[in-house]
Formats: sequence, C-alpha cells, structure tokens
Amino acid sequence: MVSWVHAEPAPSSDDVTYLIATNELLGQLNQARQTLSDSASDLIDTAIGFLGVRYHSGGMSAQTGFDCSGFVRTVYGQTVGLILPHRAEQQAAVTQHIDPTELKPGDLVFYNTMRRAFSHVGIYLGDGKFIHSPRSGYSVRVDNMSMAYWRKRFNGARRVPEAQNADADVETPPDVQP
Repeated sequence: MVSWVHAEPAPSSDDVTYLIATNELLGQLNQARQTLSDSASDLIDTAIGFLGVRYHSGGMSAQTGFDCSGFVRTVYGQTVGLILPHRAEQQAAVTQHIDPTELKPGDLVFYNTMRRAFSHVGIYLGDGKFIHSPRSGYSVRVDNMSMAYWRKRFNGARRVPEAQNADADVETPPDVQP
C-alpha cells in the first residue's frame, strides 16, 4: 500500500521574514493590549483587523480601500461610535492637542506628507508605533514613528474626546445612543 503525503511548497525567505515580523508585531501588540483600557484595546483590535487593506484615495471602507483619514474615521466609527471628519486636517481640528510624551494607544498622530500641516494621520499603537493607510500602491500597515521619514514630518499628537465630551463637529451615528 502506497501512502501519499501532500506537502505545501517550502515558503520563500521573503515569506518567512514576513511571518516572523508579523508574529513579533502581534506578540508586542498582545502585551500592550493587556495594559490598555477596554476602548483603546478595541480600537487597536479594529485597526489591526484592517492590516493589508489597500490604499484608495477618498476610501472609507475595507471593500473599496482606505485613505489615511478614511481609515481613522472608520476605526473610530466602528469601535466607539464617533464619526470624525474625513480630512486629516479636520480631524486635527476636532481633537485635543496633547504633548507627544503623553501619547497613549488609540491617540492620533499627524504628519506633513504633502507640504502642508496635518496632511496625514494614523493611530498610535504604543511603543513608538502607529498604524495607517500610507499612500497609493500600499496597504494599511504599522510603521515606527522613529523612522527618519516619519520623525522629520511629525506634526503633533491629538486625543479624540470622549463621546460625552465630544465637540459639535464630531458626529454620533444615529444608531448609537449617547
């Protein structure tokens, strides 16, 4: 009797490197989640769930893709029920300025990527990392704020107000009761 064993092809070194990096990142995020508030943990879980969704200018859904502010808007809308404006500079305007030393997971980080302030936004994850939808040709990913590119373009940190303290410009969806 002959027994056949089906084996998957050996992964390439790029696949192995990606899997190792992904496992390390997920391990770090799981450690960070243990110390987060429930809402920050939910925000991070929702954001991480969109890893790999492609960039799409003006996009606000996993099906069509996200731009940076559409990604942030969707994560906050799905997680805490707050609908932020769709443009990064408008999101900066309706959130509370905080010192970068006060950053907590779930806070917003802003960058000057288009020769104007607050032209890019991401969600801070902790440990100097943020998740965002970077630009055309890329997908939602995690980057380190200390990378030279991001460090040079950093515009500031903001905190989204609690639902009960939200500015008038932050909308509560009709199906969410304050």
